[in-house]
Amino acid sequence: MNPLADRRLLVACPLLGLLTGGLLWSLGGRAEIAFAMGTLPVLVLLVAEMIRSLRQGAFGLDLIAALAMAAGLAMGEPLAACIVALMYAGGQYLEDYAHRRAGAEMTALLARQPRTALRHDDGALTEIPIEEIAVGDVLLIRRGAVLPVDGVLASPMAMLDTAALTGEPMPVRVSEGEAMLSGCANAGDAFDLRATTDAAASTYAGIVRMVRAAADSRAPMARLADQWSVGFLLLTLAMAGGAWALTGEAQRALAVLVIATPCPLILAVPVALLAGLSRTAKLGVLVKSAAVLEAMARIRVLVLDKTGTITAGAPALVAMTGDDEALRLAASLDQASEHPIARALVAAARARGLPLSVPEEVSEVPGEGLTGLVEDRRVAVGGAHWVESLAGAPALPVGQGPEGAMRCAIAVDGAQVATLVFADQLRPDAVATIATLRAAGIRRIILASGDAGTPVRAAGAAIGADSSHARQSPADKVALITAARADGPVLMLGDGLNDAPALAAADVGVAVATKGAAAAEAADAVLLVDGLSRLAGTLAAARRARAIALQSVTIGIGLSSLGMVLAAFGYLTPVQGALIQEAIDVAVILNALRALTD
Repeated sequence: MNPLADRRLLVACPLLGLLTGGLLWSLGGRAEIAFAMGTLPVLVLLVAEMIRSLRQGAFGLDLIAALAMAAGLAMGEPLAACIVALMYAGGQYLEDYAHRRAGAEMTALLARQPRTALRHDDGALTEIPIEEIAVGDVLLIRRGAVLPVDGVLASPMAMLDTAALTGEPMPVRVSEGEAMLSGCANAGDAFDLRATTDAAASTYAGIVRMVRAAADSRAPMARLADQWSVGFLLLTLAMAGGAWALTGEAQRALAVLVIATPCPLILAVPVALLAGLSRTAKLGVLVKSAAVLEAMARIRVLVLDKTGTITAGAPALVAMTGDDEALRLAASLDQASEHPIARALVAAARARGLPLSVPEEVSEVPGEGLTGLVEDRRVAVGGAHWVESLAGAPALPVGQGPEGAMRCAIAVDGAQVATLVFADQLRPDAVATIATLRAAGIRRIILASGDAGTPVRAAGAAIGADSSHARQSPADKVALITAARADGPVLMLGDGLNDAPALAAADVGVAVATKGAAAAEAADAVLLVDGLSRLAGTLAAARRARAIALQSVTIGIGLSSLGMVLAAFGYLTPVQGALIQEAIDVAVILNALRALTD
């Protein structure tokens, strides 16, 4: 057990000593005994902690606090020693509080992880540990329950609360067959979920692993603070020893030690960065470590995949000839198909509020289309040439669609009635997000895609990319990132398995979690919401957290150094120095917590 684990008890000892000593002093008693008794437990526990750290190969600046307490007791300044003890114990307690406050969003994610699930077994419901869930199991998700694994909706409709993962406050409507991520909560009536992963491979389990790793991580800035601490320790000992040697006044050396306790170095960086991690989690972006957050603050080049990243990654209806009745009949038939175009057609009909019927006698020709009966009418939906061959008449003309668009035709009772155009479109927030990123300091934006040249160039022009690169293999993207480092640290944003090497090669790789587990595993950060709008906020939060950490260190150490000089010249007593240092510590921690806010 960590001997400093119970911070409240640690604070109570010197606090009780000060109160008792003050009472004894007012009554003319031996107040110094109470001050010493309040100091000793903290000093003993501190020395024990230092010994444990040294055995683990760690060295810290707690030595200065230990020297200040020991010197205060030895030099007949038990009041100063007791204030230092309270300062140290209070600093430890404030650090714990700050970590709990800063990690609240991540802790909430961990606390929501379900332990059991209700599985349909031969007409009965069986409660099982989530570790026993297998791919293909059908689970009952009760109202308010958290989805234990990833899956697809096996009921007609469901309402999901995605706030814990994405920050979206409004429930999201999901239709039968649509994908659902673990970690979301059921915001409506109970529904059935067909598992597509086991518990260990689910999105939420991966998030939990990332959260735990992030909470335990240390950023390069934190390690740099440790290096600065050694220099600060040597400076403190030199100033304290020099003041004593030159003046012969041990009290000056004690005052230097008392005010030199470097809490700004010990506390400011980890608290600010952890607050930044919590802030990004609240935005719906899981950053895997404090080191990644710090790296995000320095990003100057952004490399983007196209499909599924700045575009929706799925076809959508962009143009059509014919009326809503033709669309309704075709969508009714296409409910029987899992083809992406069929899903897009059904989504378009539902978006228009068209009532769909149940198709009958459905026959699907792979790669061509479907035929079947809808309300006793013979309907065919598929490629224009295939439908033309069935109807014996050419497809209805439709205006020119975007490059790479796909066309399909609809025939009803042997007559062509509509032509539809489908294309992958830019996300609604893509252009605005890119503009925000440029305003935030991104110097160069590169679009890299495996798609053909024309659609890639069109997408690059739409978002204002500095350059666009088409037909990029995974190896090509890695080479592109390596070359782009000449302009500064590179962030890669991708979504699929083919992006995994580039995500790993970039200074910071960010994956869209809803698009692929392989990309999420290779990335340094994961967008838990399917969109770009949170990326700009995440980079802003990273820059703010790093700036606040540096600010806290600079101001805190600057004030402590000024106090050390004043103490060395005899302008501060040990008690005054202890009180001033306590105020500096509180101010530094509160300032670091500003990284939680916008």
